[in-house]
Amino acid sequence: NDSQLLLKWLLDSLNLSTLLACTVLKLPQIALLTRTKSPKGISVRGLILELSGYIVFTTYEMYHEYPFATYLEYPILIAQDTVLFLLILHYNGNLRQSLIYSLIFVGGSQLLMLKSWIIDSAMSLCTFISASSRFAQLQCLWQTKDAGQVSALTWAMSTYTCMARILTTVLTSGDLKVLLRFVVMTTLNGWVLATVVFYKQNGQKLK
Repeated sequence: NDSQLLLKWLLDSLNLSTLLACTVLKLPQIALLTRTKSPKGISVRGLILELSGYIVFTTYEMYHEYPFATYLEYPILIAQDTVLFLLILHYNGNLRQSLIYSLIFVGGSQLLMLKSWIIDSAMSLCTFISASSRFAQLQCLWQTKDAGQVSALTWAMSTYTCMARILTTVLTSGDLKVLLRFVVMTTLNGWVLATVVFYKQNGQKLK
C-alpha cells in the first residue's frame, strides 16, 4: 500500500544519502591536513577511539547478519579514518607505529567474532568508546583553542549521517543498543561541530 511504499522510499533515500555523505565524509579533513601538513587541533586519541568504535560496530552488524545497507558506509569510514590516521602519524614523524596499530586493530576484530557474548559485550561498550572519541576531540579543541586544521564540513556530515541512522534503525532492526549509539553520537557530533565553528569564527576575528 501507499504507506509501505512511502516508508520504503524514505528508507532507501536515507540509506543512499548516508552512503553518499560517508563516501566523502573524511575527504575535507584529509585535504585540509595534506594542505596544512599540521595535525594541530585533531585528537589522535579521539581518532583511535573512533576507529575502534567503527570496527566494533561493523563487526557487530556483520555478526548478527543485519541488512548490509544499514551499515555499508562503515567499511568506507574505516578506510578513510585509516588514511587520516596514517597522515597524522606521518606528519608527527611516527609512521613506523602504523604496523603496531594495524596488528592491534586486525587482531581485535578477529577476536570479537569468536563468541556472541564477546561481540555483544563490545557493542555495549561501543557507544562509550565512540562518545569518548568525541570528548577527546572536544578536549583537544578546548586546549588548543584552534580549529584551523579541523574540517567543519566533515563534522556537519557526521552529524547528518548519525541523524539519518536513527531513522533507518527505527525502520529496520529497532536494535536499542544501535539506536542509543546514534542518538548519543548525533548529540556529540553536533557539539563538536558547534565548537569547531565557534573557534573558526573567533580565529577569523583575531586575524
